[in-house]
Amino acid sequence: MTHNTITTRRRLIKGVLAATAVIATPAVLRAQGRRDLSMLTWAGHADPDVIGAFEETHNVRIRAKEYVGGDQMLAQMAQSPAGTYDVILSDAEYVVQLQQAGFIEPLTPEDYPFDDFFPEFQNFRGHWFDGQPYAVFLRFGFLGLSHNRAAMSEAEARSYRSMWDPQHEGRIGHFDWHLPNLGALSLLNGNASPFDLDEAHWAELTETMMSLRPQVRGFYDYGGMLSALRSGEVSAIPGIGDWITGVLARDGADVTTTIPEEGGLQWTESLSIGAQSENQDLARTFIQYMLSPEGQVKTATLKAYPAMIPSRAGWARLNDELPGEAQRQNMVLNGPNALDEIRAGRIRLRELPVQQSLETWNDAWTRYKNA
Repeated sequence: MTHNTITTRRRLIKGVLAATAVIATPAVLRAQGRRDLSMLTWAGHADPDVIGAFEETHNVRIRAKEYVGGDQMLAQMAQSPAGTYDVILSDAEYVVQLQQAGFIEPLTPEDYPFDDFFPEFQNFRGHWFDGQPYAVFLRFGFLGLSHNRAAMSEAEARSYRSMWDPQHEGRIGHFDWHLPNLGALSLLNGNASPFDLDEAHWAELTETMMSLRPQVRGFYDYGGMLSALRSGEVSAIPGIGDWITGVLARDGADVTTTIPEEGGLQWTESLSIGAQSENQDLARTFIQYMLSPEGQVKTATLKAYPAMIPSRAGWARLNDELPGEAQRQNMVLNGPNALDEIRAGRIRLRELPVQQSLETWNDAWTRYKNA
């Protein structure tokens, strides 16, 4: 064997050893074993400050597909092969449709801390079927009349009727989704069950909606609402809440949400496991994490849009770590809080229309926008 041959072999062996060392580093080995978890969700829930610790602890990468509105979520589920999504975050009123379509798996009650939930949220409407849950309540908020204080005072905002005041002509905005808008106007009409309307009350509601049209500045998406309320381009937007004004208030904008005397709505987001998911164990662990005190505080303080949370342990941790935010969101433990609004009957659940189809409500909304 020549000297050159020996040198070449030594270099080759050193190269192989070096490459092996790289492959064998813990980071590389960890990445090789990493699992993916797919999630269909509203925006913001897969931000690193929410899921980063979970991903690191469980060596998982969460791949999120974002949607806007329950109708879009349902369409996405219908168009996707079974097993596409391991975790689905949905508006609570759509859980029934997900269950009836066979899009979500039944859950085992013992896997989740229902006993830690406040009573209002333990056996939540539309989540349980034949004694078995198909979704777990994650977070909620109230919808009322959100307003720029310089343009509409809190005293004015105590009634949805203020939107018809001549001083607000051309200065009322809308979130471009029929359900919360029609729900708020249904409350104004005095409907105790704002989404369960016979034909006479449905006709009355569409008349009320059409009468508001001359006051309307525009129809906005999430970013548009933030800009329009912050600048005062619009005085008020009905059917939204702290999920918008809370984001602006963090930056010092003089905006707030008032629950009018006619009442407010409750939006709710819940987590389910997708039908035929191949990662049901990991999906269950993720939901358990989001219901832990740590996960509850993270979802309560979500940068995209804050929310209230259903668990006592979550409230305790929020009050301990972020007392200012607990106070701002009305989740204080010793004193009046958001639960009092529910228990006083001032808040109705946002639901799907009972006596009309979703298409009927959506068509009415489209006619309103085009009027």
